[in-house]
Amino acid sequence: MAEETDKSQLLHLVFGGELKSLTGTEFRDLDALDIVGIYGDYKSAEAAWRAKAQETVDNAHMRYFIVHLHRLLDPDAGKAGRD
Repeated sequence: MAEETDKSQLLHLVFGGELKSLTGTEFRDLDALDIVGIYGDYKSAEAAWRAKAQETVDNAHMRYFIVHLHRLLDPDAGKAGRD
C-alpha cells in the first residue's frame, strides 16, 4: 500500500512545443509536443518548467506550460489559494 503523507498530492503536467504564432497558443506540430512530465506539487512542476524554458530560450516560438491536473480532476478543491 502507498505511504500516506501529510502533504496532499496536487498533480501538475509540464509540456511544451513550438507555437504557430507568438500571440497564440496553437502548436505547429502536435506530434512534436514535448511532454516533460507529471509532478506531485507545483514547486516541482515549476522547476521543470523553468529548466525547459531556459533550454529553449533561443527559439521565440517555443513555449512550455504548467497544467494544474488536480483542478481538472477535482474542480471544487483548493479554490482558496494558489497551488
